[in-house]
Amino acid sequence: MRDEVSEVAFRLFSEQGFDKTTVEQIAAHAGLSRTTFFRYFGTKEELVLGKMNEFGPRLAAALAARPAEERSWEALRRSFDVITESTADEPQPFLNLMRLLNDACALMTRQWEKTQGWHSLLVPEITRRLGGDPESSGDLRAHALVGSAISCLDAATDAWTATGGATPLSELLDQAMGVLVEPVT
Repeated sequence: MRDEVSEVAFRLFSEQGFDKTTVEQIAAHAGLSRTTFFRYFGTKEELVLGKMNEFGPRLAAALAARPAEERSWEALRRSFDVITESTADEPQPFLNLMRLLNDACALMTRQWEKTQGWHSLLVPEITRRLGGDPESSGDLRAHALVGSAISCLDAATDAWTATGGATPLSELLDQAMGVLVEPVT
């Protein structure tokens, strides 16, 4: 049911824009009451950003699964394959999501908050890889690496969206992350 409601909502968003589409319209087009809509989604924003929530734990699991001897920067890059691979086969849904995020300021802010939340999931593993205590959140090196990697992902995603996915997201991410050199092992 969540997928069906999301499909209806994204169609309405593309026709009317995010801000002009109401919960009532989404519910009516999906054959639901407003109350039922809120059983599935806490807010209209959650309907859009729900997939972003899923990426954080998946990124952390992918990072933890990387070979122990792999450098931290490369491990971060490879963990982002969780995102780049999901856009490779069917880029249009992710392109639509990114365009929607760019068009609605409130969504962009919430999406930024979610990606910033990835820090707390990724920093412990990078701290461990750098020889520190993963229970301690004070390793500046780990914070800098994770923050830089997420910024590279944001830059690559922006470029990918601007070109309509003409260049694969994975290539753009390689370019963005290739600009920076990992200062620590």
